[in-house]
Amino acid sequence: RTMYSNLLDAVDFAAQKHSKQRRKNAEASPYIEHPIGVAKLIAQIGKVEDLATLQAAVLHDTLEDTNTTLDELKHKFGDEVAGIVQEVTDDKNLSKDERKRQQIAHAGHISSKAKLVKLGDKLHNLSSLQQIAPVGWKAKRIQGYFVWAHAVVAKLRGTNAHLEAALDQVFASSFKYDEGTFPTLPQNMETALEEYLNEMGEAGKTER
Repeated sequence: RTMYSNLLDAVDFAAQKHSKQRRKNAEASPYIEHPIGVAKLIAQIGKVEDLATLQAAVLHDTLEDTNTTLDELKHKFGDEVAGIVQEVTDDKNLSKDERKRQQIAHAGHISSKAKLVKLGDKLHNLSSLQQIAPVGWKAKRIQGYFVWAHAVVAKLRGTNAHLEAALDQVFASSFKYDEGTFPTLPQNMETALEEYLNEMGEAGKTER
Protein backbone atom coordinates (compact mmCIF):
# COMPACT_ATOMS: atom_id res chain seq x y z
CA ARG A 1 0.00 0.00 0.00
CA THR A 2 1.26 3.45 -0.91
CA MET A 3 1.49 6.51 1.30
CA TYR A 4 -1.34 8.08 -0.71
CA SER A 5 -3.58 5.07 -0.15
CA ASN A 6 -2.92 5.15 3.60
CA LEU A 7 -3.58 8.88 3.77
CA LEU A 8 -6.84 8.47 1.86
CA ASP A 9 -7.86 5.78 4.36
CA ALA A 10 -7.57 8.41 7.09
CA VAL A 11 -9.54 10.96 5.04
CA ASP A 12 -12.30 8.40 4.40
CA PHE A 13 -12.42 7.39 8.08
CA ALA A 14 -12.60 11.02 9.26
CA ALA A 15 -15.27 11.88 6.67
CA GLN A 16 -17.48 9.07 7.93
CA LYS A 17 -16.94 9.94 11.59
CA HIS A 18 -17.64 13.67 11.07
CA SER A 19 -20.44 13.13 8.50
CA LYS A 20 -23.22 14.58 10.68
CA GLN A 21 -21.16 17.51 12.02
CA ARG A 22 -21.09 21.11 10.78
CA ARG A 23 -18.79 24.05 11.40
CA LYS A 24 -20.06 27.02 13.39
CA ASN A 25 -20.07 29.52 10.53
CA ALA A 26 -23.26 30.95 9.03
CA GLU A 27 -23.05 28.52 6.10
CA ALA A 28 -22.82 25.54 8.49
CA SER A 29 -20.05 24.09 6.30
CA PRO A 30 -19.37 20.34 6.57
CA TYR A 31 -16.99 19.83 9.49
CA ILE A 32 -14.68 17.60 7.46
CA GLU A 33 -13.42 20.76 5.72
CA HIS A 34 -11.47 21.55 8.89
CA PRO A 35 -9.36 18.38 9.41
CA ILE A 36 -8.66 18.13 5.67
CA GLY A 37 -7.72 21.83 5.68
CA VAL A 38 -5.35 21.28 8.61
CA ALA A 39 -3.54 18.45 6.82
CA LYS A 40 -3.35 20.54 3.64
CA LEU A 41 -1.73 23.47 5.48
CA ILE A 42 0.81 21.18 7.17
CA ALA A 43 1.73 19.61 3.83
CA GLN A 44 1.66 22.70 1.60
CA ILE A 45 2.80 25.51 3.90
CA GLY A 46 4.70 23.41 6.45
CA LYS A 47 6.24 21.26 3.69
CA VAL A 48 5.70 18.15 5.83
CA GLU A 49 5.67 14.80 4.03
CA ASP A 50 5.56 12.45 7.01
CA LEU A 51 2.59 10.09 6.64
CA ALA A 52 1.84 9.66 10.36
CA THR A 53 1.71 13.43 10.87
CA LEU A 54 -0.65 13.97 7.92
CA GLN A 55 -2.89 11.07 8.94
CA ALA A 56 -3.05 12.40 12.50
CA ALA A 57 -3.92 15.86 11.17
CA VAL A 58 -6.91 14.46 9.28
CA LEU A 59 -7.95 12.42 12.34
CA HIS A 60 -7.12 14.99 15.02
CA ASP A 61 -10.70 15.68 16.14
CA THR A 62 -12.06 12.13 15.96
CA LEU A 63 -11.34 11.19 19.59
CA GLU A 64 -12.58 14.52 20.93
CA ASP A 65 -15.68 15.08 18.82
CA THR A 66 -16.92 11.68 17.59
CA ASN A 67 -17.54 8.20 19.00
CA THR A 68 -14.09 7.03 17.85
CA THR A 69 -12.05 5.16 20.47
CA LEU A 70 -8.29 5.07 20.94
CA ASP A 71 -8.27 1.32 20.33
CA GLU A 72 -10.12 1.87 17.06
CA LEU A 73 -7.47 4.33 15.88
CA LYS A 74 -4.68 1.98 16.96
CA HIS A 75 -6.26 -0.92 15.08
CA LYS A 76 -6.82 1.04 11.86
CA PHE A 77 -3.81 3.37 11.79
CA GLY A 78 -1.25 2.06 14.29
CA ASP A 79 0.09 3.19 17.66
CA GLU A 80 2.03 6.21 16.39
CA VAL A 81 -0.91 7.90 14.64
CA ALA A 82 -3.27 7.09 17.51
CA GLY A 83 -0.74 8.48 19.97
CA ILE A 84 -0.42 11.78 18.10
CA VAL A 85 -4.21 12.17 17.98
CA GLN A 86 -4.41 11.42 21.70
CA GLU A 87 -1.78 14.09 22.42
CA VAL A 88 -3.85 16.81 20.74
CA THR A 89 -7.19 15.72 22.25
CA ASP A 90 -8.77 17.81 24.99
CA ASP A 91 -10.23 16.14 28.10
CA LYS A 92 -13.97 16.77 27.74
CA ASN A 93 -14.42 16.01 31.45
CA LEU A 94 -12.80 19.37 32.23
CA SER A 95 -14.64 22.69 32.09
CA LYS A 96 -14.23 24.74 28.93
CA ASP A 97 -11.91 27.31 30.50
CA GLU A 98 -9.79 24.58 32.12
CA ARG A 99 -9.41 22.82 28.75
CA LYS A 100 -8.18 26.11 27.30
CA ARG A 101 -5.70 26.56 30.14
CA GLN A 102 -4.50 22.97 29.79
CA GLN A 103 -3.80 23.47 26.09
CA ILE A 104 -1.46 26.34 26.95
CA ALA A 105 0.19 24.36 29.76
CA HIS A 106 0.68 21.16 27.74
CA ALA A 107 1.56 22.52 24.29
CA GLY A 108 5.29 22.68 25.00
CA HIS A 109 5.44 19.09 26.25
CA ILE A 110 3.90 17.15 23.38
CA SER A 111 5.83 15.38 20.61
CA SER A 112 7.15 17.26 17.58
CA LYS A 113 4.57 15.59 15.30
CA ALA A 114 1.74 16.55 17.67
CA LYS A 115 3.09 20.11 17.67
CA LEU A 116 2.85 20.17 13.87
CA VAL A 117 -0.81 19.12 14.09
CA LYS A 118 -1.44 21.83 16.70
CA LEU A 119 0.18 24.49 14.52
CA GLY A 120 -1.89 23.44 11.51
CA ASP A 121 -5.05 23.33 13.59
CA LYS A 122 -4.53 26.84 14.95
CA LEU A 123 -3.60 28.23 11.53
CA HIS A 124 -6.71 26.81 9.91
CA ASN A 125 -9.07 27.97 12.67
CA LEU A 126 -7.56 31.46 12.84
CA SER A 127 -7.56 31.89 9.06
CA SER A 128 -11.25 30.96 9.06
CA LEU A 129 -11.97 33.40 11.89
CA GLN A 130 -10.33 36.22 9.95
CA GLN A 131 -12.92 35.84 7.22
CA ILE A 132 -16.18 35.01 8.96
CA ALA A 133 -17.43 34.98 12.55
CA PRO A 134 -19.03 31.83 13.99
CA VAL A 135 -22.72 32.28 14.67
CA GLY A 136 -23.27 34.14 17.95
CA TRP A 137 -19.68 35.27 18.45
CA LYS A 138 -19.02 38.94 19.22
CA ALA A 139 -15.85 40.76 18.15
CA LYS A 140 -14.37 40.59 21.66
CA ARG A 141 -14.76 36.82 21.79
CA ILE A 142 -13.13 36.41 18.39
CA GLN A 143 -10.19 38.56 19.48
CA GLY A 144 -9.99 36.58 22.71
CA TYR A 145 -9.66 33.38 20.68
CA PHE A 146 -6.74 34.91 18.77
CA VAL A 147 -5.08 35.89 22.07
CA TRP A 148 -5.54 32.40 23.50
CA ALA A 149 -4.25 30.76 20.31
CA HIS A 150 -1.23 33.09 20.41
CA ALA A 151 -0.44 31.79 23.92
CA VAL A 152 -0.67 28.18 22.72
CA VAL A 153 1.50 28.85 19.65
CA ALA A 154 4.14 30.48 21.85
CA LYS A 155 4.71 27.04 23.42
CA LEU A 156 5.02 25.40 19.99
CA ARG A 157 7.77 27.68 18.66
CA GLY A 158 10.78 26.03 17.04
CA THR A 159 8.71 23.28 15.43
CA ASN A 160 8.18 24.47 11.84
CA ALA A 161 9.38 27.87 10.61
CA HIS A 162 6.96 27.94 7.65
CA LEU A 163 3.80 27.35 9.72
CA GLU A 164 5.01 29.72 12.43
CA ALA A 165 5.66 32.47 9.87
CA ALA A 166 2.14 32.02 8.48
CA LEU A 167 0.73 32.29 12.00
CA ASP A 168 2.81 35.40 12.65
CA GLN A 169 1.21 37.00 9.60
CA VAL A 170 -2.21 36.23 11.07
CA PHE A 171 -1.24 37.66 14.46
CA ALA A 172 0.00 40.86 12.79
CA SER A 173 -3.19 41.40 10.81
CA SER A 174 -6.93 41.83 11.39
CA PHE A 175 -10.28 40.05 11.28
CA LYS A 176 -13.61 41.04 9.77
CA TYR A 177 -16.69 41.56 11.91
CA ASP A 178 -19.94 43.04 10.62
CA GLU A 179 -18.90 46.07 8.57
CA GLY A 180 -15.56 46.63 10.30
CA THR A 181 -12.12 45.13 10.82
CA PHE A 182 -10.33 44.62 14.14
CA PRO A 183 -6.71 43.78 15.02
CA THR A 184 -6.32 40.09 15.82
CA LEU A 185 -4.32 40.96 18.95
CA PRO A 186 -5.04 43.81 21.41
CA GLN A 187 -2.40 45.90 23.18
CA ASN A 188 -2.93 44.36 26.62
CA MET A 189 -2.53 40.67 25.85
CA GLU A 190 -2.36 39.38 29.42
CA THR A 191 -5.59 41.04 30.50
CA ALA A 192 -7.36 40.00 27.29
CA LEU A 193 -6.32 36.36 27.78
CA GLU A 194 -7.62 36.22 31.35
CA GLU A 195 -10.89 37.89 30.32
CA TYR A 196 -11.33 35.36 27.52
CA LEU A 197 -10.64 32.38 29.77
CA ASN A 198 -13.05 33.73 32.38
CA GLU A 199 -15.69 34.18 29.68
CA MET A 200 -15.18 30.57 28.61
CA GLY A 201 -15.64 29.46 32.20
CA GLU A 202 -19.00 31.19 32.31
CA ALA A 203 -20.17 30.15 28.86
CA GLY A 204 -20.28 26.41 29.45
CA LYS A 205 -20.78 25.69 25.76
CA THR A 206 -18.62 23.43 23.62
CA GLU A 207 -16.20 25.30 21.41
CA ARG A 208 -13.88 23.96 18.75
